[in-house]
Amino acid sequence: MKTPSGLVASPYSTFYSKTNTFKNSLAKFCISPIETILCLDHKKSMFCQLLTGLLQRDEVVRLGSIFASVLERTIKFLEDYWRELCCNIRTGYLRDWIIDPGCKNAMSFILTGPNPELADLIQQICEDKSWEGVFKKLWPKIKYISSICTGSMSQYIPLLELYGGGIPLVSPSYVSSEACFGINLKPLSNPFDVSYTFLPNTAYFEFLPVNKDGGGKAQETRTIDKPVDLENVKLGQYYEVVVTTLAGLYRYRVGDVLKATGFYNKSPQFQFVERKNVVLSIGADKTTEEDLSKAITNAKLILEPFGIMLTAYSSYSDTSSTPGRYVLFWELKMKGSNDLPKLDARVMEQCCCIVEESFDFTYKSFRKDGAISALELRVVKHGSFDELMDFYTSKGASISQYKPPCCLKSEEAIKILNSGTVGKFFSPKTMS
Repeated sequence: MKTPSGLVASPYSTFYSKTNTFKNSLAKFCISPIETILCLDHKKSMFCQLLTGLLQRDEVVRLGSIFASVLERTIKFLEDYWRELCCNIRTGYLRDWIIDPGCKNAMSFILTGPNPELADLIQQICEDKSWEGVFKKLWPKIKYISSICTGSMSQYIPLLELYGGGIPLVSPSYVSSEACFGINLKPLSNPFDVSYTFLPNTAYFEFLPVNKDGGGKAQETRTIDKPVDLENVKLGQYYEVVVTTLAGLYRYRVGDVLKATGFYNKSPQFQFVERKNVVLSIGADKTTEEDLSKAITNAKLILEPFGIMLTAYSSYSDTSSTPGRYVLFWELKMKGSNDLPKLDARVMEQCCCIVEESFDFTYKSFRKDGAISALELRVVKHGSFDELMDFYTSKGASISQYKPPCCLKSEEAIKILNSGTVGKFFSPKTMS
């Protein structure tokens, strides 16, 4: 895209993937041809990359993307297109709708003829009612899954663990648009317990000490002192990270709250705790991304005994009526399959109650006083969050860096999820 002054702007991943550095180094370790990686049509790109991976299944040792949300999208794409992929392998012909010249040329060197035996094998794997451990079945030599799965990406860990079937899930680095902060020196550690060793040469880092109450309430996290540099970080203390970069950011507050967990030589190691941004707000109540994530994590535990998985969620503040309410969108599926579960009203209403009980004192007070209406939970059909991603990528978002918004501000985006709603549930009108 171009800025109002005419400068070309893009996500860093887009810029980097077009450099000779990428083409001559990292790209050589990818099964996917560079032409399929750089294809601007993400549907054609994903189809050709998956087709390449299946044709060369015995060479695949790693499955990876920048963010876990892209791997979740890949799983859904495979569920929808495995029959067509098998047809291409069985006949030796690429589908007519793959019209990108670069993809067609690259695939002509890989899809060289019919392979009905391979097509039958993949069909047998994908026709299994349960897809638990499907990655190991499709790619028998795979060693690990590599993707950033901390912070907001942690919601995809259960899904990746299910489809991975025991394959290690590695969260390699802590990066953002502002800078590359650190790397994971213990890649086989539990993804929920990852600490990142900061790289002192990628930016100038400072840390604002913050005070958190006993419950870790994000919006009550406040700066209590002057910033400290890397050398003066204290073990066990919480900090908000501040960066100064060669690109021009000066003492920029990223908004991430971290906990100092150790040191590697003299470089501190941090565990990501939360992002301070407010996502839901009605009146004086402010709910952060971390508050919402914790509440939903608590609520979805109710679904596990029924074999139901939460694959994606979002929310928005509905102020179309008075008093307003918070609305959640959930996309659910049965564990190991793509089927929409039967929605038990009692169970779903219990989820609503647990979400509300997980919110802070301010929210509960407003609910009891009638200043906020009962929370609403809308369950959407399979593929609704794919449509949401298509909407945002059509507006210029990078598919490789796409993060499903945990709070929707766009009326168009809300309409997309509303159109896919298959069930609505509410917490009790009054909160005890």
